[in-house]
Amino acid sequence: MHKLALWGVALLLLSLVSCDPARVYEQNVDVPEGNWYVDNSQNFEFQIQDTTQRYDIYFNVRYSLSYEFYNLYLQHQLLGPDSAQLSSALHELKLMDPKTGKPLGNGSSNIFDLQALAIKNVAFRKVGTYRLKLTQYMRRDPLPNILAVGVRVAARNSEN
Repeated sequence: MHKLALWGVALLLLSLVSCDPARVYEQNVDVPEGNWYVDNSQNFEFQIQDTTQRYDIYFNVRYSLSYEFYNLYLQHQLLGPDSAQLSSALHELKLMDPKTGKPLGNGSSNIFDLQALAIKNVAFRKVGTYRLKLTQYMRRDPLPNILAVGVRVAARNSEN
């Protein structure tokens, strides 16, 4: 019965995720042993077919409450289908409220997931495969208690 309940929850989550018409791409990658090394950049590849659409790019972070900081610095590098660099920037993601220490995002117990808008209103001018590289940019190497990172690319609606 317990396995059946888990499958039911998994199918429900899958159906909720698949009903997101704005999502063009989303992938999350586990960080080995929850220790993110500076030289272990996470690379994501996604296809863009509609060059008339504008997009938002989100960064996903799964972290443990044992994470020692309230923020996380990430460096991104976005490359186009021709390998030309389209953008590069340093981002500060707030994982916890700096005053209260309350974890931000969704979670329970010791694990939380945060999705943060990082690159807004992007125009992809060419059809093809785009590559986005994420590197942790903190003073700790390895950076413990970061369990997974990911990227979400979503079409902007006309109201944004």
